[in-house]
Amino acid sequence: MSLADWLKDKFIEIHRPSAREIANLLHICDRDLEKALIPDLGSDWRLSIAHNAALQAATAALAAAGYRARKEGQHYRVLQSLAFTINTDPAIIKQLDKFRKKRNISDYDRAGMVTEQEAEEMIALAKQLRDDVEQWIRKNHPGLTKEL
Repeated sequence: MSLADWLKDKFIEIHRPSAREIANLLHICDRDLEKALIPDLGSDWRLSIAHNAALQAATAALAAAGYRARKEGQHYRVLQSLAFTINTDPAIIKQLDKFRKKRNISDYDRAGMVTEQEAEEMIALAKQLRDDVEQWIRKNHPGLTKEL
């Protein structure tokens, strides 16, 4: 599979990113990473906020590559796209997907099932992903970094 295959299958669509859009996505990521560190929020919310930070970083990478995910399965596709954009290790993508599923359960079905360790792991993953995405964009799409 590739982004070209996803485009053909209508999982993603062509998108013309701007430096402002990339900066905004990474700023949202930074904001969420900061908020995820507030211990009084509880582990469910901290994981959810850190997961959103990771989504924003992955969305920035996909946008920089010239695409955006369609609405159906958007979060899943954005995270999976990291294999094609910044060449993220499949084990990391699998871990991100595990936390995506856990976030869905804690947000919509059952509270109190996220441990502090899981929240901390998601925060660490999101921080690393944010750094990896910015480095990749700076190297591969320098014209999109002028507002960072």
